[in-house]
Order: sequence, then C-alpha cells, then structure tokens
Amino acid sequence: MPPDTEAIAEQVFVALADPSRRGILATLASGGPATATDLADRLPITRQAIAKHLALLTDAGLVTPEQGERRRVRYRLHSAPMQVAQQFLAALARDWDGPLAALKDHLEDSS
Repeated sequence: MPPDTEAIAEQVFVALADPSRRGILATLASGGPATATDLADRLPITRQAIAKHLALLTDAGLVTPEQGERRRVRYRLHSAPMQVAQQFLAALARDWDGPLAALKDHLEDSS
C-alpha cells in the first residue's frame, strides 16, 4: 500500500475521531453545502468551534470550501479521502483474514 494512502487514511481517522466533526459531516451529508454560520444554527456547537473543526476537515480533504455570494464560504463534502480510508481498511482486513483463518483452523484441530 502506498505511503500516501496510509497518510490520507490517518487524516480521515483523526477527523472522524471527534463526535463534533462527525456531526458536521452528517449535517453536510443530509443538508448539503453550508456555511459555518448555517452549521452553528443546526448544531449545538459554537461558530468558532465549527470554524476550527472545518479547518481540520478541510486539511483532511473531507470538505472543500467554495466561495459564495457576499464573501460567504460554503463547505461541501468531498468523498475521495473517505474512499481511500475504506480501501485502507479493506486491505488491512484482507491482511488479517489469512492469519485469523489459520488460527481458527489450528484451534479447531487442537480440540
């Protein structure tokens, strides 16, 4: 697996580790693009905290800022990093399948 894949997956996992960031992503997924102010109106998080979370989500590539009217920035979900993280987990699962099957067979043979 290329090292950049692992780095992207790590950023996604760090971003998803925080419940507030997961809430922001869920809100964007259900309601479409939104400004930090829009998100503050919908979530129990201050606008300043949302802005910090959006910066981390932007760095992880999970949201992309878009200039709107009157200099308002709207944030849109970007799924590519999530797909990279899914591929990383799938590869990790494949790496575990063989050893786990061998352990299962060994334990069944021992009994």
